[in-house]
Amino acid sequence: MDFTIPREITDYLKVLDAFIEAEIKPLQAQDDNERFFDHRREHARTDWDNQGLPRHEWEALLGEMRRRADKAGHLRYALPKEYGGKDGTNLGMAVIREHLAAKGLGLHNDLQNESSIVGNFPTVLMFRDFGTAAQKAKFIPGSLDGSIRVAFGLTEPEHGSDATWMETRARRETRDGVAGWLINGQKMWNTGMHVATHDFVFARTSGKDGDALGITCFIVPTDAPGVKVEEYLWTFNMPTDHPRVSFTNVWVPESEILGDPERGLELAQHFVHENRIRQAASSVGAAQFCIDESVKYAKQRKPFGKPLSANQAIQFPLVEAHTEAEMIRTLIHKTAWQMDQMPKPDVARYLSDKVSMCNYRANRLVCQAADLAIQVHGGIGYSRHKPFEHIYRHHRRYRITEGSEEIQMRKVGGHLFGMIGAGSKKQAAE
Repeated sequence: MDFTIPREITDYLKVLDAFIEAEIKPLQAQDDNERFFDHRREHARTDWDNQGLPRHEWEALLGEMRRRADKAGHLRYALPKEYGGKDGTNLGMAVIREHLAAKGLGLHNDLQNESSIVGNFPTVLMFRDFGTAAQKAKFIPGSLDGSIRVAFGLTEPEHGSDATWMETRARRETRDGVAGWLINGQKMWNTGMHVATHDFVFARTSGKDGDALGITCFIVPTDAPGVKVEEYLWTFNMPTDHPRVSFTNVWVPESEILGDPERGLELAQHFVHENRIRQAASSVGAAQFCIDESVKYAKQRKPFGKPLSANQAIQFPLVEAHTEAEMIRTLIHKTAWQMDQMPKPDVARYLSDKVSMCNYRANRLVCQAADLAIQVHGGIGYSRHKPFEHIYRHHRRYRITEGSEEIQMRKVGGHLFGMIGAGSKKQAAE
């Protein structure tokens, strides 16, 4: 059994590091762009008088970073070569995302906006795998060049993890001889609607509450009559781009359904494993950054005439966190490698529980590591002059989003007790 990271991945990390030094750090340093990353970051990024939305200057800087990363051939790493990517593997993405997060805050990788020089394009793969020829021709190039941005409307004010109980409904209605659907309902945490051109809106079209079937994914233009952003919800980590959106008699033609009308929830699950393993890797990287910075500070800080690092009360919590990071990292690498050895349907059957293990433990670890770093650094750690409060506030949301800890643990339990997955009675019968 060989645990060595493949040479092509470790070599590529050096290429990315060189690109950051040559292109991204100078961009971050110019025109006082450092205000978006130093103690002013939350204020610099947030337009407090415009519903708490991201400031234009902040999003423009992220756009320029992505443009440079794309020109250099890094942004689309994980995409197939046919879309300008490098056919990046799950293992490669896990190693890269951890490596970038372990560098700390910076323009190269700011996950508050899911922004990185190595990007994630789940909607592109959704259109590739489920779209019609016309949808692929329109939405894939548009998503890649930035002319089209698609938001994701699944969660509702009264329904989060229980998506099969959603109250948004769509019924058939023909207009001017064109078959279509009329949508009514509300969505919550419909992230990115302030810049989105379209929204994936999931609505029940058949079946009854609680059924997995009968939910349809509609591609709704955000300027369609009846689409209204009701409010942007201010969060623990600002700025916000997470609104509550209402859909009142919103009509779309039949052609704006993505995939099988009965199996919309399968689209919502399509990229969940890739997203969760990459996000877990980012959490481990950020946790390691907190640990490493705390060790460095404990060596330098000398209260009562001796380094903090001489105290076992400082050593032992950091040892625990460092050990946890090493174990989770190994599980992430193993699981990502296994994902690369099988098609997506088999990942869902055989590895879904392992992905959930990686995700919930990594997200919990980074919050613990950030809190520990604040404690080790004392007053300065509590201040915004150190990045730990930002890391905590950002990563704390991942213990809820991408599937809450409880949902992840329920999935692990389902596999463990044979209720779901390859070992379940249902699967055996098939």
